[in-house]
Amino acid sequence: MQKVIIEGPVTLKGEVNISGSKNASLPIMISTALSKGSCLISNVPNLRDTRFLVSILQDLGCKVDFQKNIFAVHNSSIKKKSADYEYVRQMRASIVLLGPVIARYPKFKIALPGGCSIGTRGIDLHLEALKLMGVKISIRGGYVIAERKNKQLNAINHKFPKISVGATQNILMAATLANGKTVLKNCAIEPEVIDLINFLNSCGAKISIKNRIITILGVTELELQNHEVIPDRVEAGSYILAVMATKGKVILKDFEPTHLEFPLNIYQSMGLKIKKVSNRSYELSCRNLKTIKKINTREYPGYPTDLQAQIIATLLKTGIKSRVTENIFENRFIHIPELRRFGADLKLKDKTVEIQKVSELYGAEVMATDIRASFSLIIAAMMAKGTTTIDRIYHLDRGYEDFDLKLKKCGVNIKRKK
Repeated sequence: MQKVIIEGPVTLKGEVNISGSKNASLPIMISTALSKGSCLISNVPNLRDTRFLVSILQDLGCKVDFQKNIFAVHNSSIKKKSADYEYVRQMRASIVLLGPVIARYPKFKIALPGGCSIGTRGIDLHLEALKLMGVKISIRGGYVIAERKNKQLNAINHKFPKISVGATQNILMAATLANGKTVLKNCAIEPEVIDLINFLNSCGAKISIKNRIITILGVTELELQNHEVIPDRVEAGSYILAVMATKGKVILKDFEPTHLEFPLNIYQSMGLKIKKVSNRSYELSCRNLKTIKKINTREYPGYPTDLQAQIIATLLKTGIKSRVTENIFENRFIHIPELRRFGADLKLKDKTVEIQKVSELYGAEVMATDIRASFSLIIAAMMAKGTTTIDRIYHLDRGYEDFDLKLKKCGVNIKRKK
């Protein structure tokens, strides 16, 4: 199993090219199963998850390939009507296959998903909406078995009981080929959802959005079109917090600040300076990092849960009774014991972590626990004195393209070892 070794402390200085968004790429790649024709999806990050998804689609019979950040669809027809556990267990996002495939084909079977251990993240929201659309659902032997009752899915007027990115994406994709007008309320409105809608509309879908209401007029077929995926706002936010933690200066290329408007306001209040260098390039620096009293994670446009662990790490040597409350996932503090191994003073009670300032952090042997939280260990390692070894970095490889190479270009003494 691979690991990385980091020598600290270090000040981050250099340039980082922000990759395409993983959370936008996956549903867009999946949505090609709805459509006829061929297309090129560019700016797709080369990650474990995107490669897994290519393997899943190829196993289903789709003629696709993936080279140099370009996902090519030659034929999106699905011949095999079963997504097997061998593939699906690796990635939670695979459940989003169900909506588009059952919209185009009368039967489909998919293994219950696996992925990160950050809460139950059940699929009930997906399945209940599909049932309303006329899909017979049964669960047997660890598989969801779906069968469409009519020639097309039914259009529905539906309010999600809670905001869910995956359920929003799944059902809006299914509704593009449904019979009539679907209205979905209490939807997720993340930039990744908007990017999916923009792609589908370019393919002939009729989707509009107002506040948290998405309206879809069903069509009989879609025709694939080329598309460029948006930059990864979570990767950008992670590197920005690394700059703040190490009091560095970095130019981010291919960065879209409007996608991080709320967190950037918080970071600027903590001492972050932002200067536009050119189109989609920004210089970010932080000489004096200030503490912040409280942060609550919220659905977009609030503070992202995917940047919760990273800001906790950033505050380890600065925070004075800083509190971070997690409101999205009930089990997303599994990085806290690992951060304590650096000497961090963290108190956990229910959904809130209290951070107390420590004078020094020291390198340690730690273990990556989930995709985004693992970057908090990178941040801590760059602030710590001595050697840090981070094990199980496949989590990092699922969310951060070439993270070790990007950090090395910014002056970090980082080595990848088996």
